[in-house]
Amino acid sequence: MSDTKLELDGFLPYRLNLLANVVSQGLSTIYAERYGFGIPEWRIIATLGQFETMTAKQIGAHSHMHKTKVSRAVGSLLQRRLIQRRINRQDLREAFLSLTREGRIIYDDLVPVAQRFAAELSAGFTPQEQAQLDTLLRRLTESSRRILASAPQGVAEVVGD
Repeated sequence: MSDTKLELDGFLPYRLNLLANVVSQGLSTIYAERYGFGIPEWRIIATLGQFETMTAKQIGAHSHMHKTKVSRAVGSLLQRRLIQRRINRQDLREAFLSLTREGRIIYDDLVPVAQRFAAELSAGFTPQEQAQLDTLLRRLTESSRRILASAPQGVAEVVGD
């Protein structure tokens, strides 16, 4: 047995995950209070607001959500009539999803709130620090994708959730 210990407070993957969770929870309190939905529903609303029409599979790939989370959130949003489904006539196994008028109203309402939240996060940074952070985040994302792409298939599915 090794005496080497993993110091979580200095371990970059742990710190990034912790930061992502804290930021996500902070933002989620806003849309949970206003609209009563959670992180998966918000990701779908935000993704469809940006890209207009996508399949559930495309949403999952873009937002790095497991297909069961996407499926549950899509079901909830369909039930609330915030998104609509249109069958793909080329492939009847999949459907195109888009925001309804009500979903678009919510998206349009939350965009400035989300943008203010993001601005508050980096309010103490100089423009140069913001640019540097953006560069570092992009590089970390690229490195993570490379590592994930080279991982065995079973590991990649678990890590991608």
